[in-house]
Amino acid sequence: MTVALLGITACSGSSGDASSETDQLTVWTTEDLPDRVASQQAIMDQFSESSGIEVELVAIAEDQLTSVLSSSAASGELPDVIGALSLNGMNQLSTDGLLNTSAAAAVVEELGADTFSPRSLELTSSDGEQLSVPSDAFAQLLFYRQDLFEQAGLDAPTTFEAIEKAAQALHTDELAGIVAATAPADSFTQQTFEQFALANGCELVGDDGGVTLNSDQCQESLTFYSALLRDYSVPGNQDADTTRASYFAGDAAMTVWSSFLLDELAGLRSDALPTCAECADDPAFLADNTGIVTAIQGPDGEQPAGYGEIVSWNILNDAAPAAQDLVTFMMGDGYQDWLAVAPEGKIPVRLGTADNPTEFTDAWQGLEAGVDSKALLSSIYAPETLAEISQSTNQFKRWGIPQGQGALAAAVSGQFIAPQIIASMVSSGTSGEEAASQAQDEAESLQADLGQ
Repeated sequence: MTVALLGITACSGSSGDASSETDQLTVWTTEDLPDRVASQQAIMDQFSESSGIEVELVAIAEDQLTSVLSSSAASGELPDVIGALSLNGMNQLSTDGLLNTSAAAAVVEELGADTFSPRSLELTSSDGEQLSVPSDAFAQLLFYRQDLFEQAGLDAPTTFEAIEKAAQALHTDELAGIVAATAPADSFTQQTFEQFALANGCELVGDDGGVTLNSDQCQESLTFYSALLRDYSVPGNQDADTTRASYFAGDAAMTVWSSFLLDELAGLRSDALPTCAECADDPAFLADNTGIVTAIQGPDGEQPAGYGEIVSWNILNDAAPAAQDLVTFMMGDGYQDWLAVAPEGKIPVRLGTADNPTEFTDAWQGLEAGVDSKALLSSIYAPETLAEISQSTNQFKRWGIPQGQGALAAAVSGQFIAPQIIASMVSSGTSGEEAASQAQDEAESLQADLGQ
């Protein structure tokens, strides 16, 4: 999502006569894979059965949402609710004045704010106003070959120092010390670098809202990340597919990927199977020999930082009153079924209920993951690993959002400022100082365009 959505506001006064009817709701979802759409429809059918309110579910890929929103706003056919929307998407809707924030706040209050992960509420709020209802999250994780680390006597890669030491010690002609994203026009690179940046205290903006990408912390983060990938990785631009392939082939000692890797690592998806030499006889070899780090610490960071995407239910301005009922149902009676759509990438941010504070996190650990094959997460990963992943949402940090600059963060991400600079640093050796100065200039220009 980028600043391209800004033209919608003037058209957002009407969401269409059909969606104003109390016996029908229109819901858009960015969970657009066919099997997930079917699962979501089944949950919403349960809501319809209990409420008598028909739900029209429309699947839209998030990268198409800008154009679809624009055309729908022009024709007065906006939905009542948009589900599974990223933080960047949510903040862009907020910038365009499309969100019914009082409805979101009412849902959270009804469910109980203390039943949610505190960080999920913080990241879906702005200036104390609840923008949307946080739904679930995927976590960005550092996966590492625990067996190789133990053989080499290396500490778990939880700090910049430990990551660099391990990458250097394990890197050979046959084994990359680490593989991580470097592709210049890829949000995966933004996500990966942003975690390293936040771990070192590098923020997009300061408390006053001014861009701070030329700080010492940002210069050092850019230098560390680019040197790590230049010296101890594989040549060429790397993305989600290439990094996964390298790690699955046993050709890398570490990789940074989202929690969506959890089921694939265990051989539960036929189009993304581990291919390491040991995996032929033991498909679970990599899952059994992989350690997972949920947060990392840089030398200038105040505390370890995790990174993840929290998606949310967004109730639009002219939504029918029943939209609140639907979202309340999806976060209550329908929540476990919602998490079961893809538990490896749907970490609960509503932890439980007032009567059972851990109801949903406990249920999540017992859900089946996988695509072509299914297995309980708890049958693959140790209880302490799953507990750490489920608790990782409270370590999530994001650029710009806590400082009320979510729209700028969305624009910076959408313009691939950091990915392009990192790709240049890896290929040509651009200095951290020069790279940080360039990032500062480009982010300030975007901020000026946004009028912030």
